[in-house]
Amino acid sequence: MADRVREKEKEEKQKGERWKAALVNLTEMGSNIDSLQQLLVKKAVFVDDDTFAKASLISEQSKTIKSLEQRVETLERELDAAIAAAARARSEKRQAEAAQRAAELRAQDITRELENTTKVFKLHMEELRSKQEEISKKESDIKVLEAIIQTLSRNDSSAGDD
Repeated sequence: MADRVREKEKEEKQKGERWKAALVNLTEMGSNIDSLQQLLVKKAVFVDDDTFAKASLISEQSKTIKSLEQRVETLERELDAAIAAAARARSEKRQAEAAQRAAELRAQDITRELENTTKVFKLHMEELRSKQEEISKKESDIKVLEAIIQTLSRNDSSAGDD
């Protein structure tokens, strides 16, 4: 039991020390507040309502200017991006036009080549027709000659029989 009593006394003593420390802290805070108040009284600037209104207006204008400056910067970045995109588009357009011109030249070359091939084909066809006519004429001549030979052969065989 004596131990319990000693512990209680010890706890009471610790509580008392805590209260004393808390009171010391409060006293120090009070003196700090007094010092701060004296500083504010010495350093504070008191202005009339017009001056305060002008200062408030200037402050609002400053905020507006800052906001507008940020907007201008944003718009400048967007403009730079649009300019870069336009430059890319112009470059792509030039490339597309160059490719189109190259395709048109290639088409012209192919057309010329086809026209030349057509002319050569027509010449070959004329030559083939000419050869065909020649062959037909020779076949006709051959048939006539065969008929003459047959006729002569018959006449010879008929004359030899007489």
